[in-house]
Amino acid sequence: MTGDHSRRPPAGWLPHPRLALLLAVLWLLLQNRFTVGGLLAGLVLGVVIAHATRSFWPQRPHMRACGKVFAYLLGVFRDILVANVAVARLILFRPAARLKPCWIVVPLDLEWPEAIAVFAGTITLTPGTVSCDLSADRRSLLVHCLDAPDPDAMVRVLKERYEVPLKEIFE
Repeated sequence: MTGDHSRRPPAGWLPHPRLALLLAVLWLLLQNRFTVGGLLAGLVLGVVIAHATRSFWPQRPHMRACGKVFAYLLGVFRDILVANVAVARLILFRPAARLKPCWIVVPLDLEWPEAIAVFAGTITLTPGTVSCDLSADRRSLLVHCLDAPDPDAMVRVLKERYEVPLKEIFE
């Protein structure tokens, strides 16, 4: 990526087909039952919302490795389960005085805003870590860790487990 985020929004009657389809599916899930009317309403809402928000999506991220998305999601789901158990153990069995909470700054190699948002969201979804701030130049992310005896190791883990696969997916 060259860093040029100033291109025009996608044109055409359906500028973001995946977004429209996702919104239609979410609409059907919210209805709690399938009807033809619900499907049509979801499709209309999806197209209308995709059109209404196209100026907020000046360019679509290029996802080179769609097959890796599934592997990434499985890895994140596994990490969330493992971290839930680890945080529960910390809270229930370790005195608070022995915790090593800290703030870490994670330097970013990601350039796509969508990839950075997924990275920050993944960190926040994983119990024990919270993404708190993105630097103005989008080159570093401030993260709070509940227990990180070695902050440098935590930075390496976050970059290896989440940022590297996201670079393969988005760039």
